[in-house]
Amino acid sequence: MAGRDYYAVLGVPKGAPQKDIRQAYRRLARQHHPDVNPGDKAAEARFKQVNAAYEVLSDADKRKKYDKYGEQWQHADQIEEMQRQSGRSFRSGPGGVRFEFGDLGDAGGDLSGLFGNLFGRQRAPRRGRDLESHVEMTLDEAFHGASRTLQLSAEEACGTCAGAGKIGDAVCHVCQGRGTTLRARRLEVKVPPGVETGSRIRIAGEGEPGAGGGSKGDVYLVVTVRPDPRFERKGADLYTDVEVPLTDAVLGSEVEVPTLTGKVMLKVPPLTQNEKVFRLAGLGMPKLKGKERGNLYARLRVKLPEELDDNERKLFEQLRTAGV
Repeated sequence: MAGRDYYAVLGVPKGAPQKDIRQAYRRLARQHHPDVNPGDKAAEARFKQVNAAYEVLSDADKRKKYDKYGEQWQHADQIEEMQRQSGRSFRSGPGGVRFEFGDLGDAGGDLSGLFGNLFGRQRAPRRGRDLESHVEMTLDEAFHGASRTLQLSAEEACGTCAGAGKIGDAVCHVCQGRGTTLRARRLEVKVPPGVETGSRIRIAGEGEPGAGGGSKGDVYLVVTVRPDPRFERKGADLYTDVEVPLTDAVLGSEVEVPTLTGKVMLKVPPLTQNEKVFRLAGLGMPKLKGKERGNLYARLRVKLPEELDDNERKLFEQLRTAGV
C-alpha cells in the first residue's frame, strides 16, 4: 500500500464520516472478496488494499496520524519526538510530502540524523508473518501418524521491480504498485502420532519472508481429529463398549475387545456386573511427549435375551423362585 491514498482506495473524500467509510468498505469487500472471485488475483489484491485502507481509516487514532503523516503514519510517535528534540517538523499526506524546518540550533543544518533515524527505522529487520493451515484426521491417522501436503500462498518481494512497486516512474504491472506478489507452493508435513483436536504443529521457517533481512515466519498446522464410532477419547485414553451375553456375564467367558492395532481377548470373570470397566494398560493413544501410551478402558454391556423359548423361561422362573 506504499504511496497509495487510503481515501481514494475506498472512494471517499478525506473528511468522510465513519458511517460512509464503513459503508464503502462493506460494498468493496463484498465486491472483491476471494470467495466471490475465485482465482482472480487482481480481485484478491484489490480486496487486500481495501482491508488495509479500512484498518487505518476505521480507527480514530490511526486515521488522525494518517491524515497528518500519510504513509509514514506508523512512525508518528518517532517523528514527533524528533520534532521536539530538533525543532524541525515533518508533514506527509496522501497528496505529497512537506518538510518544515524551524531553528536548527546546534544541529548546524545537518539533516542526516533526522533522515537516518526516521528511514533507518523503516528498514529495520522485520520477521515474516506466520501462516496457519487446518487439517482433519481420522483417529487411526492420529494413532499411527500421517503426512499432509499443504498448499500455501505467501507474499514475497516483487522480482520484477525488486519490491519497489515501480519501474522507473511507472507503476509495476506485475504487482500493481504493491511491491509484493503472492507465491503458491506445496509443503509436505509429517504429523506425529498422538495428536488430538487443537494440536498445533510448528514448521519453523516456512512462513512468509521477512522484510529488511528479517527471518521467515513459521507455519502452524492446526489439527482436528474426527470422532470415531468405536472409541471415545479422553486425552491419551480410549473408552469402548463391549457387549457380553447374560450367560457369559454370569458364568464367565472371554470376549473380543477392539483396539487400534487389532483385537485382543478379555477374560470376563463369573458374575461380572453390567457396566463393569476393565483397564487394558498401554493400549490407548500414543503420547506426544515420550514413548508411552495411554490406556484402553472396556465397559461391559450385559446383553439381555430378546426372546425366550419355553425351556429357557422355565429356567429363569426357577432362578427367580430360588431368589437369584
